[in-house]
Amino acid sequence: MSAPIAKETRPELFAGWGYIPDKVKKAQKKVEASPYDVDAWSVLLREAANQPVDKARPLYELLVSTFPNSGRYWKIYTDQEMRQKNYDRVEKLFQRCLMKVLNADLWKCYLSYVRETKCTLPSFREKMAQAYDFALDKMGMDVNSYQIWQEYITFLKGVEAVGSYAENQRITAVRRVYQRGIVNPMINIDALWKDYVQYENSINPIIAKKLLEDRNRDYQNARRVAKEFEANTKGLNRNNPSVPPMGTPEEAKQVELWKSYIAFEKSNPLRTEDQTLITKRVMFAYEQTLLCLGHHPDIWYEAALYLENSSKIFAEKGDINNAKVFSDEAAAIYERAITTLLKNNMLLYFAYADFEEARMKYDKVHNIYKRFLTIEEIDPTLAYIQYMKFGRRAEGIKSARGIFKKAREDSRSQYHVYAAAALMEYYCSKDSKVAFKIFELGLKKYGHVPEYVLAYLEYLSHLNEDNNTRVLFERVLTSGSLPMDKSGEIWLRFEDFESTCGDLSSILKVERRRFQNFTDDFKDKETALLIDRYRYLDLYPCTSSELKALGYRDLIKRSAITQVTTHHKNPDASSSERTEELTDERKKPEYPKPDLAQMLPFKPKAFPPIGAHIVPGGVFPPPPAASYVMSLLPPPTSFNVSILNC
Repeated sequence: MSAPIAKETRPELFAGWGYIPDKVKKAQKKVEASPYDVDAWSVLLREAANQPVDKARPLYELLVSTFPNSGRYWKIYTDQEMRQKNYDRVEKLFQRCLMKVLNADLWKCYLSYVRETKCTLPSFREKMAQAYDFALDKMGMDVNSYQIWQEYITFLKGVEAVGSYAENQRITAVRRVYQRGIVNPMINIDALWKDYVQYENSINPIIAKKLLEDRNRDYQNARRVAKEFEANTKGLNRNNPSVPPMGTPEEAKQVELWKSYIAFEKSNPLRTEDQTLITKRVMFAYEQTLLCLGHHPDIWYEAALYLENSSKIFAEKGDINNAKVFSDEAAAIYERAITTLLKNNMLLYFAYADFEEARMKYDKVHNIYKRFLTIEEIDPTLAYIQYMKFGRRAEGIKSARGIFKKAREDSRSQYHVYAAAALMEYYCSKDSKVAFKIFELGLKKYGHVPEYVLAYLEYLSHLNEDNNTRVLFERVLTSGSLPMDKSGEIWLRFEDFESTCGDLSSILKVERRRFQNFTDDFKDKETALLIDRYRYLDLYPCTSSELKALGYRDLIKRSAITQVTTHHKNPDASSSERTEELTDERKKPEYPKPDLAQMLPFKPKAFPPIGAHIVPGGVFPPPPAASYVMSLLPPPTSFNVSILNC
C-alpha cells in the first residue's frame, strides 16, 4: 500500500531521473513511512549525486526540510549547486542555513564560495577578510576550526603590501589573528603555535622573545583544555543528523557524550574570570549539541535556562546591557525550538510562557498559548489548564474564566478543564457555589467518564456534604450514562463512603446492589465483598496468600482499582514496606511457562543413536512431532546419490 501513496504524494522526487533502481524505490517507501530513516536517506543521496542538480533539487529540498539543522546535509546540497555554478541559489541556501547551523564543514564551504565568486572583484581582499572575520566570530571557538584560522593567516600573509606602512599593517593583522587563535582550544593548536613562533622570529627575534613569553602561558592553557576536551568527548559523532529520540544504546551514548561536553564547558576549563566568555563558550557547546540532538526538548530548555541564569548574574553585577542581551537570547532559544523541530512540544511552550511571564510580558504569554492552541493535531486540554492558571496569576479570576469559556467551546478539550476550573474557583476564589455549578455542567457532558465522576466526588468529600455526595453516587450509578464495565471503582468508592459515613444497613445495601451488578465477577467470591467492607487504605483483613486464593486481585484488575494489597510475609514490617513488596510483586511480568508434560529425563550416552538430539554431555530424544516425521522418512543409508556442488 505504501508504493501508491509515495507516487501520489511526491511524484516530483524522481522526475527526469530515468531508470530508478529497486533499492532507491524501496528507500523512498521507507522515507515515506519513516521520514527520519537515515539509512534510507543515504541510499537516496547516493543516487541523487549521479543526477543533475536541477533534477535532484526536489529531493534535496525535502532532505533539508526534514533535517533543517544538519550541517552535513546542507553542505551536500550546496556542493551540488556549486558544482553547477548556480551561485545565486548557493547564496540563498547560505542565507537559509548559515546562521542557524554552526557546522565547521558548512562554514568552510561558505568561505570557498566567497573565494570563488568574489575573486574577480576589485574589493576581493576586503570581502574575503570580512568573510574570514565573520566565520571566526561564529566558529572560532570550534575545536575543529584550525583550518579556518590557518587559511585566514595564509590569506593575510599573501596580501600585497607596498611601503613600510602597509607592511606594518599586514604584520599587525597577521599577528592579531595568530594571537586570537593560540588562546582558543582546538585540535592542531600546537601547529598554530609553532607557525606563530616562526613568524615572530622571522620579523624581529628580539621583539619575538618578549611577545612569545607573554603569550606562552595562554597558549599552554588552551593546549591543556584542548587535550582535556578530546579525552572527555572521545567517540562523539558530530555528523549525526538530528532525529527524534529512539532509545537505542548508541543514542544514549551520544547523549551522554554531548552532555559531558556541555558540563566540561560549564566547569570553566580555561579558568577565566570573564563571565561573557564563559557564557559564549557554553552556549556554543549547546549550539553544537542541538545540531545532533535538536529533537530532545531537555537540551533546548537547559540552554535557555543557562542563558536566563547568566542574565541574572550580570544583572546582579550591575551589567544591565549584557543582562538584557542574554535574556533576549534565552527567548530566542525558545522561539527557535517551537518554530523549527519541536513545533508541537507542549513542555517548551509552557516553559517559554513562564519565562515571558517572569519578564512581565503578558501579551507575549497570551500569544504563546494561542499559537499552541491553533495547532490542530494536538490535545489542548493541558494547555488550556496551564493557560487558565496563568490568567488567574497575572490578571485575576475573570481572565481565567474567559479562557475556560474558550476551552468549553473547543471540541478537542477533555473533562480535565472542568475539574481544573472548578477547583480553581474553590481554592482561589473561595466560591464553592461556582465550583459546584462547573462540576454539574461537566457532569452533563462527561457523566460517562469515571475519572471525572471521581474528581467530582473528591471535591464533595472536601466539603463534608454527606447528602450531596450520596445523591451524586445515586445519580451516576442509576442514570445509565456510566457504562457498567467502568463503574467498578465508583461502586467501591460508594461502599467506602457508606462505611465511613453511613450505618451498617446502608453498607449492606450497597454491597447487595454491587453484587447484583457484578454477579459474574463475584460469583463464588462473595467473601471479596467482605474484604472491601473491612479494608482501610493499604490494610486488609487477610494475608496476601489468602487474598490471592480468594481471587481478590483479579477483581481489582477488572475494576481498574489503583490500589495495592498488604503483604504479610514479614508481620513486623511497616505498612509502607509491605505495600512496596506487594507493588513490586504485582509489577512482575508474567512470562510463558514451559509445558512440564514434555520434560524428559536426561540420559547421557557416549554413542548417541542416529536421529537423537545431541547436546553436550548426552542426548535428548526429539520432540514427539519431529519423531513422527522422522519415522516416515527413509533411513540416511538409502541416500546414495552423488552430491553436486551447485
